[in-house]
Amino acid sequence: MQQPDGHHLAELNVGRLLAPTDDPRVRDFMQALDLVNGLGKRMPGFVWMMEGSGEPGTGNTENVLNGDPQFVANLTVWADVASLERFVWGTIHKKFYDRRSEWFEVLGDQHFVMWWIPEGHIPTLEEAMDRLADLRDNGPSGRAFGWADLPAATEWRKKVCA
Repeated sequence: MQQPDGHHLAELNVGRLLAPTDDPRVRDFMQALDLVNGLGKRMPGFVWMMEGSGEPGTGNTENVLNGDPQFVANLTVWADVASLERFVWGTIHKKFYDRRSEWFEVLGDQHFVMWWIPEGHIPTLEEAMDRLADLRDNGPSGRAFGWADLPAATEWRKKVCA
């Protein structure tokens, strides 16, 4: 999927924590949220992030899915693929990404989706979940896609093919 002129890249990542947010089993993850999210917001190409309460150490974990407080979502907008890749694969975020199995259940369903949005548009969690459902039900399309569908995702390819 090529980036259309006048568009940004939105991404949604959902996961279910292995334990409640105040449980010692997820402490390292919870304690890193402010650091990782703060870094993301300072990255070149960062546009927007869905926020929670703003309470220290909570990130946006208040944005729960289906009423399950352990089922959390991360929704961000980036100027382009390269900006998101730099953050995901080229910062401390990668160290936490590599440890995700320590804190999150392995989900059987697709749990990550990207799509193009017009510059200035702020996606809602409902919109993002609709895109994820579209990807799950219909596979990659111009409406919903993953890393493998982005020719510009060079860093992702290096990580997967390494």
